[in-house]
Amino acid sequence: MHYIDWIVLTFTLALVIFYGMYKSRNQGSSENFLAGNRDLPWWTIGLSIMATQASAITFLSTPGQAYADGMQFAQFYFGMPIAMIILAYVVLPIYYKLRVTTAYEYLEQRFDVRMRTFTAILFLILRGISAAISIYAPGIILSTVFGWNLAFTNFFLAAFVIIYTTFGGNAAVSRTQELQMTIMLGGLILAFFLVLYQLPEGVGLPEAWQIAGITGKTQVVDWSFSWHDRYNVWSGVLGATFLFLSYFGTDQSQVGRYLSGKSLRESRFGLLFNGFVKIPMQLLVLSVGVMVFVFYQFNQPPLYFNQANRIKIEKTPQNAQLVQLEARADTLFQFKKNTLTQLTEALHQSDPGQIAAARTQLQQIDQQSVQLHDQAVAVAKEALPLLDSKDKDYIFIGFIMNHLPVGLIGLMFAMIFCASWSTKASELNSLAATSINDIYRRSLVKDRDDTHYFRASRLATVFWGIFIMIFATYVKLPDNLIQAVNMIGSIFYGTMLGIFFTAFFLKTVRGKAVFWAALVSQGVVLYMFFWVDKDAYLWYNPLGCGLVMGLSLILQYTVFFNKK
Repeated sequence: MHYIDWIVLTFTLALVIFYGMYKSRNQGSSENFLAGNRDLPWWTIGLSIMATQASAITFLSTPGQAYADGMQFAQFYFGMPIAMIILAYVVLPIYYKLRVTTAYEYLEQRFDVRMRTFTAILFLILRGISAAISIYAPGIILSTVFGWNLAFTNFFLAAFVIIYTTFGGNAAVSRTQELQMTIMLGGLILAFFLVLYQLPEGVGLPEAWQIAGITGKTQVVDWSFSWHDRYNVWSGVLGATFLFLSYFGTDQSQVGRYLSGKSLRESRFGLLFNGFVKIPMQLLVLSVGVMVFVFYQFNQPPLYFNQANRIKIEKTPQNAQLVQLEARADTLFQFKKNTLTQLTEALHQSDPGQIAAARTQLQQIDQQSVQLHDQAVAVAKEALPLLDSKDKDYIFIGFIMNHLPVGLIGLMFAMIFCASWSTKASELNSLAATSINDIYRRSLVKDRDDTHYFRASRLATVFWGIFIMIFATYVKLPDNLIQAVNMIGSIFYGTMLGIFFTAFFLKTVRGKAVFWAALVSQGVVLYMFFWVDKDAYLWYNPLGCGLVMGLSLILQYTVFFNKK
């Protein structure tokens, strides 16, 4: 990168750090550190909730997924408004009435300390692994692009967020996320128009969208139903609704955000704001990927986007095979360019016959391009079996590095860093809150003064930060980063949601019944995921929830009848 880009990147990130530390000064108690001062307005809550979910994976992997598969990933978020309405009017009042710091405190009051501890442990496992992925995702890509050591990259991504989260606690998290989300949304909108600006003369947004539509990139809704299809309208509205109910209703990384509101009304508005703004935001991220796809219809893309791996392949026997594929891709691109010129002229002249002919030809060329790319990935996998051979995650960052002007490259990287920090800060704060409040303070070290727990909270934040860095650096993590977090969540979220729904709605069920029901249900979901069908993971959220509630009732009225 140019030195100007480094200045822009450094200044933007320094602004975020000092803003958070200034806004969160004077954190003198463990409750303020873990839950904030409970004084946030609804817009800060809404932006904080969005920033927690919008990790660096969103801005690195999602445009690449749209480039390859189009807009259909947006269906995953169709259930979010439904989930937000249910949480805002059913779950949130319960949390506010009890004035809890973590969601799991409620479970002790409703069941017993065993259920509080069990659910807290499920959360710590889930969020610890997910946090490692959200560091690993940008870490592996940035280390490849800049040629940095992965351990150093992970340290750089995590060190500063550990500092300001340890310094300011929950308040620092929420206040910095307010600024980070502004930078991220501004960067996204800017990226969209920059891609559009670099399209050839005569190709505006209408023409670009039509070109993308010819190859199916603009289709958002898929009404077909299949258990094996990860993203269709049914899995998005039904399966994902349960995922979001659990994520936003039982995951402390999100519960901690809206419990910091100054009132029930402010927290409710923050949740609803997130529910109805998230889908347009996701459509914007995907649209950036679609526009990058259109850009590369007129400007020759690399056949294999991970250029660091491409250089390594040059030293392998498979290089000759890849060179042949690249030569075929070059010839095909020239043919595509001529076809696109014909299509653009036909669109301007509104000539149906020419449009149809060019459309058919372009679809055939696109199919051949996809086949060549798949062959290139297979060759890369054969040449570099120990490395990640997939390259979707490098599409958008490659465009940033090679096609954006000086200064804006630094701003785009600041957007990526902000996304990584915003998620990481919430995760560290929630991991510390759950570790201290639900396990350490409740079961291990009781009856100490608040100063002790305040210091323990800061130490827990540092501990989880170091754990995440080490895990992300040395543990083999999934290649498909954009789906990995949702997959891992779906393993545990159904059970967690079932526990909370049983607490909310099945008033006759007691602690022993729900505990054993949760253990059995978690085992069933694990079996289904690892030995039956990973692709159906969204459906394991309602499955796990339903199993816990159903088995709890059965056990309560048979084995544990009239027992607590």
